[in-house]
Amino acid sequence: MRFIIQQTLNALQLGSVYALIALGYTMVYGILRMINFAHGDIFMVSTYLGFFVASFLLGWALHLPMAVIFVLTLLLAMFGTSLLAVFIERVAYKPLRQAPRISAVITALGVGLFLENFTLATIGPEPRILPQVVPVINFNIGGVAVSSIQILILAISALVMFILDTIVRRTMTGMAMRAISFDKTVVPLMGIPVDRIISITFALGSSMAAVGGVLYGIAYMMDPYMGIRIGWWAFISAVVGGIGNIRGAMIGGYILGFVEIFVAAFLPSTYRDFVAFALLLLLLVFKPTGILGMPVVEQKV
Repeated sequence: MRFIIQQTLNALQLGSVYALIALGYTMVYGILRMINFAHGDIFMVSTYLGFFVASFLLGWALHLPMAVIFVLTLLLAMFGTSLLAVFIERVAYKPLRQAPRISAVITALGVGLFLENFTLATIGPEPRILPQVVPVINFNIGGVAVSSIQILILAISALVMFILDTIVRRTMTGMAMRAISFDKTVVPLMGIPVDRIISITFALGSSMAAVGGVLYGIAYMMDPYMGIRIGWWAFISAVVGGIGNIRGAMIGGYILGFVEIFVAAFLPSTYRDFVAFALLLLLLVFKPTGILGMPVVEQKV
């Protein structure tokens, strides 16, 4: 039982990161009906932004409390990643809104490859870990090892996901997002600035990825190509939960976290990707819209 509880904590920790990244996929798809395949690499860039911000703050010997350094690292990584995502949307995706969808998909893949290779060329391939901006305290509760990093990841992930869900469901901006998702050809007639809302959507989705990136960098190693695998797992999370549905992306992220941890715990780790993709295929056969996804009815004129 202690082994199961320990693995459950590990799964919740990893699933929180997948859920945060999956939110970016599902928000962009919900607004533009586009899969932003560069999102995994935007997550990777956010992790390196957090690394350099934390290194700068610690290197200048400002004698700031650890909590302040962590919060500044998180906020600056979110801000920088949001700017990057909005820039990519304006330069690469906006000119292709009326083009065939395959054009946007190919462009997103190209943007992802550029981010990977630019990071590799400028920073190098060496694996890194975020500087210690969180005191590592280990607890033993009934034989189950719990660290302060796990508690921090679970708490912050839950908090930012709750804030995002509240923004989308309770604010005028969130109402505008849902209106564009429903029918983006009509909402300009209601005075909704479509371009601005789309930019806000990219900024919010990438800021969630930045939170996941900083938390991931605290707990795991980072490298320029980590966005490929983690991005694909987050994309699967969004599809499993119902792409286009925010709460579905959260649920899908935790499901994939449990799949990855428990498959590696009971089976050889080589089965991990096989089980994840088999789960995706089975779900698409029996429920093509995902767990919380709703079928889209296209109106024919």
